[in-house]
Amino acid sequence: MQAPNVIGGVRLPDGGGASLRLARGASLSDFADKIGADAAALVQALFNLGEMVTATASVSEETLVLLGDEMNYKVEVVSPEDEDRELLESFDLQFGEDEGGEEALVQRPPVVTVMGHVDHGKTRLLDSIRKTNVGSGEAGGITQGIGAYQVKVTYEDEDRYVTFLDTPGHEAFTAMRARGAQSTDVAILVVAADDGVMPQTVEAINHAKAADVPIVVAVNKIDKEGAQPDKIRGQLTEYGLIPEEYGGDTMFVDISAKQGLHINDLLEAVLLTADNTLELMANPNMAAQGVAIEAHLDRGRGPVATVIVQRGTLRIGDSIVVGDAHGRVRRMVDEFGNDVDEAGPSRPVQVQGLNSVSGAGDNLLVVEDDRVARQIADRRNARKRNALAAKSRKRISLEDLDAVLKETSTLNLILKGDNAGSVEALEEALLKIEVDDEVALNIIDRGVGAVTQTNVTLAAASDAIIIGFNVRSEGKATEEANAEGVEIRYYSVIYRVIEEIEQALRGMLKPIYEEREVGRAEIRALFKASAVGLIAGCMVESGKVRRNASVRLVRDGSVVTDKANIDSLRREKDDVTEVAAGYECGMVLSYPDIQVGDIIEVYEEVEVPRD
Repeated sequence: MQAPNVIGGVRLPDGGGASLRLARGASLSDFADKIGADAAALVQALFNLGEMVTATASVSEETLVLLGDEMNYKVEVVSPEDEDRELLESFDLQFGEDEGGEEALVQRPPVVTVMGHVDHGKTRLLDSIRKTNVGSGEAGGITQGIGAYQVKVTYEDEDRYVTFLDTPGHEAFTAMRARGAQSTDVAILVVAADDGVMPQTVEAINHAKAADVPIVVAVNKIDKEGAQPDKIRGQLTEYGLIPEEYGGDTMFVDISAKQGLHINDLLEAVLLTADNTLELMANPNMAAQGVAIEAHLDRGRGPVATVIVQRGTLRIGDSIVVGDAHGRVRRMVDEFGNDVDEAGPSRPVQVQGLNSVSGAGDNLLVVEDDRVARQIADRRNARKRNALAAKSRKRISLEDLDAVLKETSTLNLILKGDNAGSVEALEEALLKIEVDDEVALNIIDRGVGAVTQTNVTLAAASDAIIIGFNVRSEGKATEEANAEGVEIRYYSVIYRVIEEIEQALRGMLKPIYEEREVGRAEIRALFKASAVGLIAGCMVESGKVRRNASVRLVRDGSVVTDKANIDSLRREKDDVTEVAAGYECGMVLSYPDIQVGDIIEVYEEVEVPRD
C-alpha cells in the first residue's frame, strides 16, 4: 500500500523513488494508468501547482518530470529510438543487424554523400559522374530534394559499384544533409579551389564527423583562374582533415567537375577509403532493411519512396513498413526508370505501393505480412501524433494566463511540398523565424502533394495561408480558394518563402508610437463666453500649438490630464490652425478645469520604425 502524498492540496500516491517509463507525448491519463491513480487528481494537482493541463492532452517532457518529482517518481521519457526498438521487439523484429554468421556476409558497395558549400560544384560533380544534367532543371540552381544513384567503377581490373546521394545545397536543408550523412558510408567534401572553406563547408564536416563517416576531399574548379588547391589543404588542416601528403589520413583529389578532370581518380579514392577504413559487409539473403532517402506523392503512381537497401534483398510483393507508412511493394524502378524485380544491399530504388508518404530518413523493414506492417505503422503514427502534440502545445501557467487570453496576432500556415524532406526542412526554417512576442507563427497542417480542396477548406476555417513548394493546386481547389478568399502562394526556392513569411510577420506587428513634443504654452488669463465656455488666453513659449492637437495640462509640476484636445484656436479675431512661439492666442480645451498659470504641453504620436 503506497503512502499518501499531498501535492497542491491533492492526495496522490507516493512513488517511493520508483522509476517510471513514459513515451514522448504521454497524457496525464497515461501517467495515471501507470501508477494506478485518478487522472482527474493529477489534473487538479498540476492546476494547484500553477499549470493548466487536461487529462487527455499530450504533456511536455518537462511537465511529466516535474510531476514525477513531486510524487517521488523518477520519470524517464523514452527516446524515439528506444520507443521504436521496443515496438519492433514486441513484434519479434530487429532493425540494424544482419542475420546469420560471418559466412553469410558479402561485400556491398559504399554509399557516398556529396557535401559542401553552395555553388562549389556538388551537382556538377554528380553530373560528370553519371553523365546527366540535373542542375539545369533545379530552381535557382539549388538541389531541392535528395536523389540516389548507382554508378559502375572499374577498380583494379574489377567492376565495382558506388551509390551516390545528392543532398540539397541550401542552408535550410541542414536537417536533410545531416540525415544524409547518417545513412552514408563515405562523404565527398567538395571545396572550390578558387573560393576556399565556407560556413557550409564547416557544417558538412561537422555532420560527417558526427556520423563518424570518413571524408574524401574533392578540390574542385582547379581549371579556374585563381585556383589554389594547396591553400585549401592548409585551410582544412584546421578542421582535422590532414592530407596524406602532409602525413595525415585524408585523401585529397584535385578535380574539375566542369571539364571532367580526374573524376576516376576521385572514385578510386572513395573505394580505397572504403576498403581501408570500413568493412562494408551485408547479408543479401535476409528480409530487407533500409532507409527512405526521400518520398513524394506522384499524381499517377501514388506515394513513391526512394529507398536504399542496407541489408537483405527487397523484392516485388514484400510487405513493408516505412516509418508510419505501410504497404506491399507493387513496383520498383532504378534511377533510370527501369523496372527491377529485386534490390540488394546499397541499391537505391523507388518503391511504389505504400498507403501514404513516408518521412525522409524513416527506416524500411520487410515484415511477414500486411497485418503486421499495418499494426506497426499505426502504432508509429499514434506515437508521432502524440509527440507532435506535446511539442506544439504551449505551456500555460496561471501567472501568464492573462497574457495568453489577450488578443495576439497569429499567422496560420498550411505547408504543401513536392517531397517529405522539403516540407520538413521548410517547416524547421519557418519555425526558427524570430520577430516579436506579439506575433506567432502556427503551422496547422503540412503534407506532400498538390494543394487540395481539403487544404483550402481547412485554410478557410482557420484563416490560414497555403504555401505550395514546388507543387500547384489540383482540380477545383483554385476555384474554391478564390470563392473562399484563401490565399495560395507558390514557391520554388526555399529562401524566398522564408523572406516573405518573415515580412508578413513583421507586417502583423502592431505599430510602436513615440510621443514627440510639438509646443508649449502658458495660460495667462481666462475668459468666459456663453457660446463656447471657458477660453484660455495663452502665450506660446516654445514650438507651436495646433488646433485639434493632443495636449497635456500641467499644474504646479503635476499632470492634471494628458488626454485633452485643442477644440478651438484663435489669433486675435481670426480662427487659425497653428500659432508659433512668441505669439499670444486664445484656445478652448476639451478639458474644462483650467486655471491661470497652467502649462499646456502640445504633443503628437509618431510611429517609430522597428529594428
